Amino acid sequence: MEGVSSKLMVVAAAVLVIIMFVGSATQAYGSYAMCSYGPCKLQQLECPHECPELYPSNPKSKACYLDCYSPVCKPSCKNRKPNCNSPGAACLDPRFIGGDGIVFYFHGKTNENFALVSDPTFQINARFTGHRPVGRPRDFTWIQALGFVLGSTPTTFSLEATKSATWSDDIDHLKFTYNGAELAVPAGHLSTWQSPDDAITVQRTSDRNSVVVTIPEVGEVTVNVVPVTAEDDRVHGYKVPADDCFAHLEVQFKFFRGMSEKVEGVLGKTYRPDFRNPAAKPGVAMPVVGGEDVYRTSSLLAADCGACLFDPAAAGSGGDLVMVGENEVIDCSGRFGSGNGIVCRK
Repeated sequence: MEGVSSKLMVVAAAVLVIIMFVGSATQAYGSYAMCSYGPCKLQQLECPHECPELYPSNPKSKACYLDCYSPVCKPSCKNRKPNCNSPGAACLDPRFIGGDGIVFYFHGKTNENFALVSDPTFQINARFTGHRPVGRPRDFTWIQALGFVLGSTPTTFSLEATKSATWSDDIDHLKFTYNGAELAVPAGHLSTWQSPDDAITVQRTSDRNSVVVTIPEVGEVTVNVVPVTAEDDRVHGYKVPADDCFAHLEVQFKFFRGMSEKVEGVLGKTYRPDFRNPAAKPGVAMPVVGGEDVYRTSSLLAADCGACLFDPAAAGSGGDLVMVGENEVIDCSGRFGSGNGIVCRK
């Protein structure tokens, strides 16, 4: 009997060790995401073990991501930087991927501003930088700045890549303004600024040169600042001058909700339910869309293009809106964002 008891004690101890190990692992990865609306509304869903945090402390780590409109209701791992090969992206010179998933190019013009998204309740513009080498019929261009106009007041916000002759990762090349005044967002991963009316949140996703801009009820924009590299210049023949590395933005838009069915803009119109891209034709390797004349605005923060729809009165009433987007997550800790989404721990 003593031998049996000893064996039982050993087995019990082993089981206890296993339980303690499993319990600690569950606690270590016990991070949950929850949506405020959609098919997954108010369901506490466990984040994957590989990405247990919505705001990982390591800028290279993937974050817990939940698509609140997916009927699957399953969090996944995702980078917090722009994905230039996914819908809503605008990268390179500039290469867009529309809401319909189709690639197209819009060249614009150096030092001019164009409406990317124009809706009765908000406006997003882009200013282009670039140059035209001798003998070339058009400018080489990149997105240098974004301007946001929203609300009935309205509120304005901008971010831009500052001009630099040479590139250094140790220098922050981002500049911000809020309602016309220069805005300082301290350097440092997860450094966060929020507007007094909670309309806009900016969070750095690395120490310098990368941010996520969140506008509740509208969407988020992930942004990187990058230069035109010597290799880019060699491959594409940009003939970049010695006094400008053409620091520019890589951006990706993710819209939550709040766009009308008639949304306009270079990118915005691709989110219409009935949109068909006229430039996407069989055999066309680089479909280029026009529209410079109808989408040109007088400044980065103006909504006066020929096709612009932004109307402060409509913004105040909410307008005629439809769901178009992906996710809205709520941060119950209150540390980040505007309180629209959450990561909770058990």
